[in-house]
Amino acid sequence: MHRETDTDRCVASGQCALSAPAVFDQSDDGKVIVLDAEPPLADHSRTRQAAALCPAGAIHVHGE
Repeated sequence: MHRETDTDRCVASGQCALSAPAVFDQSDDGKVIVLDAEPPLADHSRTRQAAALCPAGAIHVHGE
């Protein structure tokens, strides 16, 4: 799974950290932080959900 984040687009909604807390967190200003650059298979579904729920489209997931 390849995942990209764009902190310039991030609006600090926190949906990523709520959806996939093992993969994403938020900085002090609320911007997305990647905790696990290569999440295990068990977290792929949650990572995709986080990308889908991101209101700013700041998370993109490609591949398996």
